[in-house]
Amino acid sequence: MVSKTKSILLKRPAAAFKNQQFCDKSYSTCGWLGSPDYEKSIKEYEVFERIIKENVEDVYFLPEAEGHELDSIYAHDSFKITSRGAIYFTMGKKSRKAEPAAAKAYLESIGIPTLGQIEAPGTVEGGDVLWLDEKTAAIGRSYRTNDEGIRQFSEIVKGFIDVIPVPIPYADGPDHILHLMSLISPVDTNLAVVYLKYMPVFFVEMLQERGIELIDTDDDEYDILGTNVLALAPRKCVMLSGSPKMKAKLIKAGAEVLEYDGPNISILGTGGATCFTAPLYRE
Repeated sequence: MVSKTKSILLKRPAAAFKNQQFCDKSYSTCGWLGSPDYEKSIKEYEVFERIIKENVEDVYFLPEAEGHELDSIYAHDSFKITSRGAIYFTMGKKSRKAEPAAAKAYLESIGIPTLGQIEAPGTVEGGDVLWLDEKTAAIGRSYRTNDEGIRQFSEIVKGFIDVIPVPIPYADGPDHILHLMSLISPVDTNLAVVYLKYMPVFFVEMLQERGIELIDTDDDEYDILGTNVLALAPRKCVMLSGSPKMKAKLIKAGAEVLEYDGPNISILGTGGATCFTAPLYRE
């Protein structure tokens, strides 16, 4: 998750939000903090998209699709790419059930093979799947990813990827999103941004045994997505603006930090740079 990104999948707000009327009608169903301003969302995302295009060779975009809500802007969650193809999920959030099929149709159209599918009653969301290395995946057991989903994922990758389940805390409850990647963002093979307060002890110790330095997020910056950092290459990362303490810690650790403003596209939907992106290929 930290090697140089060569190709990536995004979904623009024009395709996810559609228009202001759709935003106003849908935001409460999706559990957003408020209705995003459609025109401002377009402008905010243009800055983020420019950063991605300046650093990633091939950028693909999911089209608008029937039955998709505002959350579909967060392209990260409906599937994961392995070295043998894509695994598509049955998502735990009801309003996002239509997203995996649309992602599958698009990715197959650009030549990405399908490895497997998580079937109901199993649920998995991409934000709960963290690659620790090429042969190890940690999967958060959360309100969005259940035991059956983890079992199915483990069966699909059996023989070439080891799966480590990680329990996710209750925190603010089932109506508030909390993925494993809400708590950790790898920045380099030996560096990760974390929120230690919610991290299981065994997982912290395992990361430290792997020689990974953990940069803890302050409480006030965790609430504004300070833990959500996307690595485009080792120690070259993108994050939402507004977390100066985390930015300073990353720079001190030798990282280059690129920022975008996102009160509409990130804060209202509690999704940051990682959530927007589904890396398709890394070096």
